[in-house]
Amino acid sequence: MDHNNKKEGQSSIIQGNISTTGKGLGFVSNEGFPEDIIIMAGFLNTALHGDEVELLLHPARKGERQSGEVTKVLKRAKQTFVGVLDCNKDVCFLVADDRKMYTDIFIPKSEARNAKTGDKAQVEIVKWESASKNPQGKILKILGKKGDHNVEIESIVLEKGFDVSFPPGVEKDAEYINEHLRTATAEEIKKRRDFRDTFTFTIDPVDAKDFDDALSYKELPDGKYEIGIHIADVSHFVQEGTALDAEALRRACSVYLVDRTIPMLPEVLSNDLCSLKPDVDRMAFSAVFIMDKEGVVHERWFGKTIIHSIKRFTYESAQELLDAKSGDFFKELNTMNGIAKKMHAEKVKAGAIEFSQEEIKFTLDENNKPIGVYKKKLLDTNKLIEEYMLLANREVAKFVYDSMKKHGGKDTGAIYRIHDVPNEEKITNLAIFVKALGYDLPVKKGKISSKDINALLAKVEGKAEEGLIKTAAVRSMAKAIYSTQNIGHFGLAFSFYTHFTSPIRRYPDLVVHRVLQNHLTDKKFSDKDVARFKHVALQSSEREVAAAEAERASKKYKQVEYMLERIGNTYEGVITGVTEWGIYVEEIETKCEGMVKLRDMKDDFYELNEKTYSLIGQKTKKKYTLGDKVNFKVAAGDLDKKTLDYLIV
Repeated sequence: MDHNNKKEGQSSIIQGNISTTGKGLGFVSNEGFPEDIIIMAGFLNTALHGDEVELLLHPARKGERQSGEVTKVLKRAKQTFVGVLDCNKDVCFLVADDRKMYTDIFIPKSEARNAKTGDKAQVEIVKWESASKNPQGKILKILGKKGDHNVEIESIVLEKGFDVSFPPGVEKDAEYINEHLRTATAEEIKKRRDFRDTFTFTIDPVDAKDFDDALSYKELPDGKYEIGIHIADVSHFVQEGTALDAEALRRACSVYLVDRTIPMLPEVLSNDLCSLKPDVDRMAFSAVFIMDKEGVVHERWFGKTIIHSIKRFTYESAQELLDAKSGDFFKELNTMNGIAKKMHAEKVKAGAIEFSQEEIKFTLDENNKPIGVYKKKLLDTNKLIEEYMLLANREVAKFVYDSMKKHGGKDTGAIYRIHDVPNEEKITNLAIFVKALGYDLPVKKGKISSKDINALLAKVEGKAEEGLIKTAAVRSMAKAIYSTQNIGHFGLAFSFYTHFTSPIRRYPDLVVHRVLQNHLTDKKFSDKDVARFKHVALQSSEREVAAAEAERASKKYKQVEYMLERIGNTYEGVITGVTEWGIYVEEIETKCEGMVKLRDMKDDFYELNEKTYSLIGQKTKKKYTLGDKVNFKVAAGDLDKKTLDYLIV
């Protein structure tokens, strides 16, 4: 139906996904309308954020936004919520942590399970028949007292649909594998290419426990090098159809929080059996390349291997070796670093976007209180590892694609990591945004080249607004997702790309291992396989977003907790947002963002100028613009809402 031709006063039914606010308003986007259809409070008819709904459009009124009402909830996005309980003698209500949840959940006495006011709990909605009543729920788990560090972190994990523990059946699977498949049999070793005598090592963060990848190095007589990228052979241990595999897909990735990792696989596998630890034989799935010192690949080989890492470097210890220009294994590392730099230069020349952003880490005391915040340094050794992982991922994707072409181009099974070109509107808005900050971004017919984005990023390097422009540029990009259809990767400037290098912590990589093995042995894929790959791609893309949100929420929680101990202190910050209700300011060292409310800016009456992203004082003409540096004082904070209040000094 063409909604644009709808006559005034006529109503119709449409379907869509709804977004809600904590105040009980709803919004549904539909391409027939220039802006989201609004559903006023009272017309949601039990629809919650993310639900798929049927919508009755109200008669259109000239000059007014299209409104509507929910007539049916077709599919629930979410049934479980985490929050704080408020109990009296007979019943409890759960006040959800989810800011988009606009109603409390009623828990009858029979389901209250000795809950007390102030407890945090996970609750499932069991029925909600009428919008005039609260939804009814049952308690799945009481987490403990609100405000306790472990309780709050577990709340974040559960709220995003992950779990801190594994179901008993999954633990049983893992224990069985640990007991029966601990060492590779002589028969298994015979099937594999043996790399145990080739110099092999790992480089990982100092606190890493799961080593997904190792590198091997061998000089060849003709001046070329054999470089192996060896990835934990998780597919040898985790078989399709097991409870372990189903749980790994449900999680789809590991979650890295402020104080812990929630692994995708039980720790006996992720930190031990699959992990490429030093001084032990390990089964791997490898991509091996014959390369010259310019980083050109002359030959490639993929297959199952057995390896023996003789050295576990941290990024820092490997960097010290490169900086000292001598020491054990300096020559090998230095050669590989030189090749990595050449590959990096080629990638940038092709138009790969340089988006490295500063990462914040916390120093926690024994009670998990944040006592320090520092920025994680990106070293040459980080980039070295990244370049070889990119090489393996790219070449595996290309091999799988070519193998499919060989079979008549039919979709015979693949999962790619794709990144679409940026959306026209978002790129136009980015150009307007950077212009307000004094920079030019050439947009031609709604399109932009990655080289122009790189030129902009190079211009802002080291400037106060660098972080701001990088963040805005990242947000204007399409999101990288998993897909069974290859469209290339815009951000990396690769025609083919997949995820092959982290099967311990990403489910798609595990599937790519199975896919690659099938292509190597010319095994056919069934229609059922292809349908499953589509499901894996969708599920993994969704879970990846949820994991990133959980990680952000745990950081934000610690940032607020850190600043709450420093109320009254003065800091320097950068203005990161300007709105009609105030300005957002991010502290320069810790990146703790807070809000200066307009009502607290008492020295003048400020008005928003949307074109220049600034607040301007009527009397003094004092101006606060995006990217400006300001001094501020920490005024207050709210751990529940994860918000900070600042005052301009």
